[in-house]
Amino acid sequence: MSAVLTPGKLRLGVNIDHVATIRNARGGDHPDPVRAAEIVAAAGGDGITAHLREDRRHIRDDDLARIQAATDLPLNLEMAATEEMLAIALRHKPHAACIVPEKREERTTEGGLDAAGLHNQLAPIVGKLLDAGIRVSLFIAPEVRQLEAAMTLQAPVVEFHTGEYAHAAGEQCAAELKRLADMAALAARNGLEPHAGHGLTYDNVQPIAAIPLIAELNIGHYLVGEAVFVGLEAAVRRMRELMDAAHPSTGSGRSE
Repeated sequence: MSAVLTPGKLRLGVNIDHVATIRNARGGDHPDPVRAAEIVAAAGGDGITAHLREDRRHIRDDDLARIQAATDLPLNLEMAATEEMLAIALRHKPHAACIVPEKREERTTEGGLDAAGLHNQLAPIVGKLLDAGIRVSLFIAPEVRQLEAAMTLQAPVVEFHTGEYAHAAGEQCAAELKRLADMAALAARNGLEPHAGHGLTYDNVQPIAAIPLIAELNIGHYLVGEAVFVGLEAAVRRMRELMDAAHPSTGSGRSE
């Protein structure tokens, strides 16, 4: 099915990796991440995010085509900057490819991509993805140096790593929030679409959702965790409600 973006509001991309993590813990086919993608579509999600890791610890190669066939939501493929992942992306042609740092031993993505330091490695990969009509996003820290590197690489999208904000408190939290807002504004002024994600929950999403220039949030682990207790559809709908209430285009800009 063709990808359809939801215009005019802050988009919610739901990362379904950890549905596959549960499946892989025991083997077999249950729970199926394809079913999760279908539920996300029904619950008001705007996109599906899936990270195909080198060690295939959650999403597997055959999941990608099945997800694309099951829903017309755009697929955002998170991928390392390797020739193997480039070949897979070019074969599946997802709506978007978000290039992330990846270390085999990490449990989750621990920080932003060093787009500045890895420019020469990234440039041919970004170029080939763009030539194939795949929208490239770089998952970076909200820093001027990394944003400038993304501009040099001609990536149309940057996704800001919100982990520092998610783990901050008090004045540090306010400082991280301002940094994200400032970097989103700088990205938008230079023609890049700013996204954000990592560590976002019901409790901390609204200040991020209230930043008017951020176009999309990608949230996964928290929603899959909440789904254990309330179901995936209810978890996604609640996140959607909180985001809409806080975002200037759909709500009052208030927190609930």
